[in-house]
Amino acid sequence: MIIDQNTIKNQIEGKNKIFEPLLSVKNISVSYGGIKALKGISFDVFPGQVVAIIGANGAGKTTTLNAISGLVKIQSGEIIYKKERISGLQPDLIVRKGVVHVPEGRRIFPNLTVHENLRLAAYIYSREEYTTFQGKLEEVFSKFPRLKERQNQLGGTLSGGEQQMLAIARALITGGDIMLMDEPSMGLAPVLVKEIFSIIRDINKSGKTILLVEQNARMALRLANYCYVLENGIISFSGTPEEIMGNKKVVEAYLGGS
Repeated sequence: MIIDQNTIKNQIEGKNKIFEPLLSVKNISVSYGGIKALKGISFDVFPGQVVAIIGANGAGKTTTLNAISGLVKIQSGEIIYKKERISGLQPDLIVRKGVVHVPEGRRIFPNLTVHENLRLAAYIYSREEYTTFQGKLEEVFSKFPRLKERQNQLGGTLSGGEQQMLAIARALITGGDIMLMDEPSMGLAPVLVKEIFSIIRDINKSGKTILLVEQNARMALRLANYCYVLENGIISFSGTPEEIMGNKKVVEAYLGGS
Protein backbone atom coordinates (compact mmCIF):
# COMPACT_ATOMS: atom_id res chain seq x y z
CA MET A 1 0.00 0.00 0.00
CA ILE A 2 1.42 3.37 -1.02
CA ILE A 3 0.72 6.17 1.42
CA ASP A 4 1.00 9.81 0.36
CA GLN A 5 3.60 12.01 2.01
CA ASN A 6 1.12 14.06 4.05
CA THR A 7 -0.28 10.88 5.53
CA ILE A 8 3.22 9.76 6.46
CA LYS A 9 3.93 13.06 8.16
CA ASN A 10 0.66 12.99 10.07
CA GLN A 11 1.25 9.39 11.12
CA ILE A 12 4.73 10.16 12.42
CA GLU A 13 3.44 13.18 14.33
CA GLY A 14 0.73 11.03 15.89
CA LYS A 15 -2.16 12.77 14.11
CA ASN A 16 -3.34 9.76 12.15
CA LYS A 17 -3.53 6.19 13.48
CA ILE A 18 -5.03 4.50 10.43
CA PHE A 19 -1.79 3.08 9.07
CA GLU A 20 0.72 1.11 11.11
CA PRO A 21 4.46 1.45 10.49
CA LEU A 22 6.27 -1.55 9.09
CA LEU A 23 9.35 -0.73 11.17
CA SER A 24 9.56 1.34 14.35
CA VAL A 25 12.82 2.39 15.97
CA LYS A 26 12.02 3.54 19.49
CA ASN A 27 14.47 5.56 21.55
CA ILE A 28 17.51 3.40 20.77
CA SER A 29 20.99 4.16 22.05
CA VAL A 30 24.25 2.55 20.94
CA SER A 31 27.75 3.05 22.35
CA TYR A 32 31.21 1.98 21.24
CA GLY A 33 33.20 1.90 24.42
CA GLY A 34 32.70 5.29 26.02
CA ILE A 35 31.52 6.93 22.82
CA LYS A 36 27.75 7.28 22.28
CA ALA A 37 27.02 6.72 18.61
CA LEU A 38 23.22 6.92 18.92
CA LYS A 39 21.52 8.92 21.66
CA GLY A 40 17.94 7.77 21.89
CA ILE A 41 16.72 8.10 18.30
CA SER A 42 13.19 7.22 17.19
CA PHE A 43 11.60 6.99 13.75
CA ASP A 44 9.06 5.00 11.74
CA VAL A 45 9.17 3.46 8.29
CA PHE A 46 5.85 2.88 6.56
CA PRO A 47 4.98 0.13 4.06
CA GLY A 48 5.85 0.77 0.45
CA GLN A 49 7.94 3.87 1.10
CA VAL A 50 11.52 4.99 0.64
CA VAL A 51 12.74 6.62 3.85
CA ALA A 52 16.15 8.31 3.74
CA ILE A 53 18.59 9.04 6.54
CA ILE A 54 21.14 11.72 5.68
CA GLY A 55 23.95 13.26 7.68
CA ALA A 56 27.69 13.78 7.86
CA ASN A 57 30.26 11.02 8.27
CA GLY A 58 30.21 9.78 11.85
CA ALA A 59 26.65 10.94 12.50
CA GLY A 60 25.47 7.39 13.27
CA LYS A 61 23.81 6.44 9.99
CA THR A 62 25.55 3.09 9.49
CA THR A 63 25.21 2.31 13.20
CA THR A 64 21.45 2.80 12.86
CA LEU A 65 21.18 0.20 10.10
CA ASN A 66 23.52 -2.18 11.92
CA ALA A 67 21.40 -1.88 15.07
CA ILE A 68 18.24 -2.75 13.12
CA SER A 69 19.99 -5.76 11.56
CA GLY A 70 21.29 -6.94 14.93
CA LEU A 71 24.93 -6.40 13.96
CA VAL A 72 25.48 -4.06 16.90
CA LYS A 73 23.87 -4.28 20.32
CA ILE A 74 21.59 -1.49 21.51
CA GLN A 75 21.93 -0.27 25.09
CA SER A 76 18.34 0.94 25.41
CA GLY A 77 15.13 1.25 23.45
CA GLU A 78 13.57 -1.28 21.12
CA ILE A 79 13.08 -2.04 17.43
CA ILE A 80 9.69 -3.29 16.25
CA TYR A 81 9.10 -4.95 12.87
CA LYS A 82 5.57 -5.94 11.87
CA LYS A 83 4.44 -5.37 15.47
CA GLU A 84 7.09 -7.80 16.76
CA ARG A 85 10.16 -6.85 18.76
CA ILE A 86 13.30 -7.81 16.84
CA SER A 87 15.90 -5.99 18.93
CA GLY A 88 17.96 -8.58 20.76
CA LEU A 89 17.52 -11.24 18.09
CA GLN A 90 20.49 -12.74 16.25
CA PRO A 91 21.11 -11.23 12.77
CA ASP A 92 20.17 -14.43 10.93
CA LEU A 93 16.80 -14.52 12.69
CA ILE A 94 16.17 -10.88 11.78
CA VAL A 95 16.84 -11.75 8.14
CA ARG A 96 14.39 -14.64 8.37
CA LYS A 97 11.79 -12.20 9.72
CA GLY A 98 12.10 -10.22 6.47
CA VAL A 99 14.70 -7.48 7.11
CA VAL A 100 17.54 -7.60 4.57
CA HIS A 101 20.64 -5.43 4.52
CA VAL A 102 22.79 -4.15 1.65
CA PRO A 103 25.86 -3.09 3.64
CA GLU A 104 28.26 -0.23 3.12
CA GLY A 105 31.12 -1.32 0.87
CA ARG A 106 29.00 -4.07 -0.79
CA ARG A 107 30.68 -6.92 1.18
CA ILE A 108 30.41 -9.44 -1.63
CA PHE A 109 32.62 -12.56 -1.62
CA PRO A 110 35.36 -11.63 -4.12
CA ASN A 111 36.71 -15.16 -4.53
CA LEU A 112 33.29 -16.64 -5.34
CA THR A 113 31.51 -16.36 -8.67
CA VAL A 114 28.47 -14.15 -9.14
CA HIS A 115 26.25 -17.27 -9.11
CA GLU A 116 27.90 -18.57 -5.93
CA ASN A 117 27.39 -15.20 -4.21
CA LEU A 118 23.70 -15.36 -5.08
CA ARG A 119 23.40 -19.01 -4.08
CA LEU A 120 24.78 -18.19 -0.64
CA ALA A 121 22.07 -15.53 -0.27
CA ALA A 122 19.50 -18.34 -0.39
CA TYR A 123 20.74 -19.92 2.84
CA ILE A 124 17.34 -19.36 4.45
CA TYR A 125 15.69 -21.70 1.94
CA SER A 126 15.29 -25.40 2.61
CA ARG A 127 16.28 -28.03 0.04
CA GLU A 128 12.61 -28.31 -0.85
CA GLU A 129 12.58 -24.61 -1.72
CA TYR A 130 15.24 -24.88 -4.41
CA THR A 131 12.66 -24.04 -7.07
CA THR A 132 11.91 -20.84 -5.14
CA PHE A 133 15.58 -19.89 -5.39
CA GLN A 134 15.60 -20.65 -9.12
CA GLY A 135 12.58 -18.41 -9.62
CA LYS A 136 14.18 -15.56 -7.66
CA LEU A 137 17.41 -16.06 -9.57
CA GLU A 138 15.61 -15.60 -12.87
CA GLU A 139 13.91 -12.47 -11.53
CA VAL A 140 17.28 -11.05 -10.47
CA PHE A 141 18.91 -11.87 -13.81
CA SER A 142 16.05 -10.19 -15.67
CA LYS A 143 16.62 -7.06 -13.54
CA PHE A 144 20.42 -7.27 -13.80
CA PRO A 145 21.28 -8.74 -17.22
CA ARG A 146 24.96 -7.89 -16.72
CA LEU A 147 25.06 -10.23 -13.74
CA LYS A 148 23.56 -13.01 -15.84
CA GLU A 149 26.28 -12.46 -18.44
CA ARG A 150 28.91 -12.60 -15.69
CA GLN A 151 27.42 -15.28 -13.46
CA ASN A 152 30.54 -17.46 -13.75
CA GLN A 153 32.90 -14.54 -13.18
CA LEU A 154 34.55 -13.97 -9.78
CA GLY A 155 32.86 -11.22 -7.79
CA GLY A 156 36.15 -9.48 -7.14
CA THR A 157 36.73 -8.94 -10.87
CA LEU A 158 33.48 -6.99 -11.35
CA SER A 159 33.45 -3.21 -11.65
CA GLY A 160 32.31 -1.14 -8.67
CA GLY A 161 28.87 -0.63 -10.18
CA GLU A 162 28.49 -4.33 -10.95
CA GLN A 163 29.53 -5.23 -7.41
CA GLN A 164 26.83 -2.90 -6.09
CA MET A 165 24.31 -4.57 -8.38
CA LEU A 166 25.44 -7.94 -7.01
CA ALA A 167 25.00 -6.73 -3.42
CA ILE A 168 21.47 -5.55 -4.21
CA ALA A 169 20.69 -8.75 -6.12
CA ARG A 170 21.89 -10.80 -3.16
CA ALA A 171 19.40 -9.01 -0.90
CA LEU A 172 16.60 -9.59 -3.41
CA ILE A 173 17.41 -13.31 -3.46
CA THR A 174 17.11 -13.44 0.32
CA GLY A 175 13.71 -11.78 0.10
CA GLY A 176 11.91 -9.89 2.85
CA ASP A 177 9.66 -6.85 2.86
CA ILE A 178 12.16 -4.16 3.82
CA MET A 179 15.62 -3.50 2.45
CA LEU A 180 18.20 -1.51 4.41
CA MET A 181 20.63 0.15 2.01
CA ASP A 182 23.87 1.70 3.24
CA GLU A 183 25.60 4.20 0.92
CA PRO A 184 24.75 2.49 -2.40
CA SER A 185 26.39 5.32 -4.39
CA MET A 186 29.72 5.18 -2.57
CA GLY A 187 32.71 5.19 -4.89
CA LEU A 188 30.68 5.15 -8.09
CA ALA A 189 30.94 7.45 -11.10
CA PRO A 190 27.97 9.83 -11.54
CA VAL A 191 26.54 7.87 -14.47
CA LEU A 192 26.56 4.68 -12.36
CA VAL A 193 25.02 6.50 -9.40
CA LYS A 194 22.05 7.40 -11.60
CA GLU A 195 21.76 3.78 -12.74
CA ILE A 196 21.86 2.42 -9.19
CA PHE A 197 19.24 4.89 -8.00
CA SER A 198 17.04 3.98 -10.96
CA ILE A 199 17.32 0.34 -9.87
CA ILE A 200 16.39 1.27 -6.29
CA ARG A 201 13.36 3.18 -7.57
CA ASP A 202 12.24 0.14 -9.58
CA ILE A 203 12.67 -2.14 -6.58
CA ASN A 204 10.51 0.20 -4.51
CA LYS A 205 7.86 0.34 -7.23
CA SER A 206 7.72 -3.44 -7.16
CA GLY A 207 6.50 -3.19 -3.55
CA LYS A 208 9.63 -3.33 -1.40
CA THR A 209 10.02 -0.83 1.44
CA ILE A 210 13.46 0.79 1.58
CA LEU A 211 15.36 2.46 4.39
CA LEU A 212 18.18 4.32 2.67
CA VAL A 213 21.34 5.74 4.22
CA GLU A 214 23.07 7.95 1.71
CA GLN A 215 25.85 10.54 1.72
CA ASN A 216 24.59 11.93 -1.60
CA ALA A 217 21.73 13.83 -0.01
CA ARG A 218 20.35 15.32 -3.21
CA MET A 219 19.99 11.90 -4.85
CA ALA A 220 18.41 10.50 -1.70
CA LEU A 221 15.85 13.31 -1.57
CA ARG A 222 14.87 12.74 -5.20
CA LEU A 223 13.98 9.18 -4.32
CA ALA A 224 12.60 9.43 -0.78
CA ASN A 225 9.09 9.97 0.51
CA TYR A 226 10.35 11.04 3.93
CA CYS A 227 13.75 11.96 5.34
CA TYR A 228 15.51 12.10 8.69
CA VAL A 229 18.62 14.20 9.34
CA LEU A 230 21.03 12.55 11.78
CA GLU A 231 23.60 14.70 13.57
CA ASN A 232 25.97 13.43 16.26
CA GLY A 233 23.72 10.52 17.14
CA ILE A 234 20.43 12.42 17.31
CA ILE A 235 17.71 13.23 14.78
CA SER A 236 17.91 16.98 14.36
CA PHE A 237 15.23 17.39 11.68
CA SER A 238 12.73 15.32 9.73
CA GLY A 239 10.27 15.97 6.96
CA THR A 240 9.27 15.38 3.38
CA PRO A 241 11.89 16.16 0.72
CA GLU A 242 10.13 19.49 0.14
CA GLU A 243 10.36 20.36 3.83
CA ILE A 244 14.03 19.35 3.94
CA MET A 245 14.77 21.56 0.93
CA GLY A 246 12.94 24.40 2.65
CA ASN A 247 15.17 24.25 5.72
CA LYS A 248 18.07 26.64 5.14
CA LYS A 249 20.35 25.08 7.79
CA VAL A 250 19.92 21.58 6.40
CA VAL A 251 20.46 22.79 2.84
CA GLU A 252 23.64 24.63 3.78
CA ALA A 253 24.99 21.71 5.81
CA TYR A 254 24.19 18.78 3.52
CA LEU A 255 23.10 20.05 0.12
CA GLY A 256 25.87 22.47 -0.72
CA GLY A 257 24.09 25.76 -0.11
CA SER A 258 20.81 27.20 -1.37
